[in-house]
Amino acid sequence: MAQGRVSAMATSALVLLMLLIGHSEVARAATYTVGGAGGWTFNVAGWPKGKRFRAGDTLVFNYGSNAHNVVAVNKAGYQGCTTPKGAKVFTSGKDQIKLVKGSNFFICNFPQHCQSGMKIAVTAA
Repeated sequence: MAQGRVSAMATSALVLLMLLIGHSEVARAATYTVGGAGGWTFNVAGWPKGKRFRAGDTLVFNYGSNAHNVVAVNKAGYQGCTTPKGAKVFTSGKDQIKLVKGSNFFICNFPQHCQSGMKIAVTAA
């Protein structure tokens, strides 16, 4: 009978440990509002500086949907302010995008917006 209690306690401890590990992964994910209180607008290219991003973190892009958008692009699209074929375009004005590990690039593809600094590059660990 004592062996059954020990086995039940060990199983309970293992389940608790698995739950804690699962919650710690969730607890690590952070949410960032791009551009801070000013939101997704011109001259935000420097906004990521000094921040540490992880894969799974969420970027929130707040903007007027009639004036801007968010396009997830590759490095060439970011550098050239171009929208590659098949790029995902977000238009809600309250877009939430999860970061993937490595480089993440976003631009506004309204005419001259990206060229005016409406773009960010984020590297997630």
